[in-house]
Amino acid sequence: MKISRRAALLGGLAAKAATRAPNIVLILADDLGSADLGCYGARELKTPHIDSLARDGVRFSNAYCNAPECTPSRCALLTGRYQQRVGGLECAIGLGNVGRYDEAIWLAERGELGLPGSETTLATILKRRGYQTALFGKWHMGYLDMFSPNRHGFDESWGILGGGADYFRSTEQDGAMVLRHNGQEAKSNGYLTDEIGKRAVDWIAKRNARKPFFLYVPFNAPHSPFQTRDDAGKTPVQWNGANRAAYLKMTEAMDDQVGGILRAIDESKERDNTIVLFMSDNGAPASGSNVPYRGSKSSVWEGGIRMPLLIRWPGHLRAGSNCAQVTLMMDVTATLAAAVGGQPAKDRPFDGKNLLAQWKGAAPVPRTVFWRYKRAENRRKAARDGDWKLISENGQESLYNLKTDPGEKADLLAREPKVGSDLRAKLAAWEREVAAPRLKGFR
Repeated sequence: MKISRRAALLGGLAAKAATRAPNIVLILADDLGSADLGCYGARELKTPHIDSLARDGVRFSNAYCNAPECTPSRCALLTGRYQQRVGGLECAIGLGNVGRYDEAIWLAERGELGLPGSETTLATILKRRGYQTALFGKWHMGYLDMFSPNRHGFDESWGILGGGADYFRSTEQDGAMVLRHNGQEAKSNGYLTDEIGKRAVDWIAKRNARKPFFLYVPFNAPHSPFQTRDDAGKTPVQWNGANRAAYLKMTEAMDDQVGGILRAIDESKERDNTIVLFMSDNGAPASGSNVPYRGSKSSVWEGGIRMPLLIRWPGHLRAGSNCAQVTLMMDVTATLAAAVGGQPAKDRPFDGKNLLAQWKGAAPVPRTVFWRYKRAENRRKAARDGDWKLISENGQESLYNLKTDPGEKADLLAREPKVGSDLRAKLAAWEREVAAPRLKGFR
């Protein structure tokens, strides 16, 4: 039986499309509580588009941020490594590129506070695999040009440099303009959440359709200042404190834009070949909800480090499934890289684990994971090994069994001193192992 040339060509194109590397769309919320989505039990707001990722993909019930604040979590997410290895990025970089603890202050004084170009990011790894890459949203990995997204593997970037900005003026609390497009000062024409979503949608439509793409969309919502779409032109702006009503509206506005991104993927005919992920960078502050967990943003209690995590990958991950695997942000990075055949630099191997089997439904594997947070004089640390978690708050220790006490109410350190001792030793060994080379000169 003869096969026409046209049929053979079409068959070849279909085979090529079927084997093309998957696109990756990574959406990050800012300060979103682990209980502030409908698919995680929220009743005060509606997030149908984000919730659809749980319906059509995997919902994670044991997912953690690598840190309880913006900068360190983003560092771990982009590098797939514990942020402590970089040095100076163990809390959010302060307004105007200010260091907020001793090592970070030392780096800022030297003009070195940010993610160095020597670090390998997920964008860089994917770019080497033939991906086109873009970032629209919040960076917060250093204000100086030497630390910009375009120097870390992103072909295009548009967004704010620091932790938060006026949603209409794109200025920080001190009035500094922090919106940049490919390193150049830019202006926004509307509500920042909507502008981020619009640019992400436009980029999907205009990209090179012959190449796989990596789109990173780190929204700054619902981080303060507390401004809704209805607040255009209003002053003064509420930068601090709590505002639950505004927080909910800001989250719903972000959900609208996630819906636009998902529609753009569908319209590009790329739905079946696109991995879509949604998560938050840390637990919620006072405006959000981390129920039933103790603590909030900036703490290493569960409420400060638990995050919502949703992943959709049609044909690969079972729709409507739950993953109970203990998962950190850096594991997401390692798993995505492995899924497309990407490798980190030899001198900077991933700390994150390839958990694709668990994403697909395999039984959870035991993990031992660690946290350390520094700000001013505060030193907060935690280690989780199986169901046990040791916390050190400025040297004050406590021990919890998360299986029986997820709210961390009953301190078992006095009852289980051997467990505490073992975890203390593991935490100390981890701290020695992740010591940052660039801090060797720090005294």
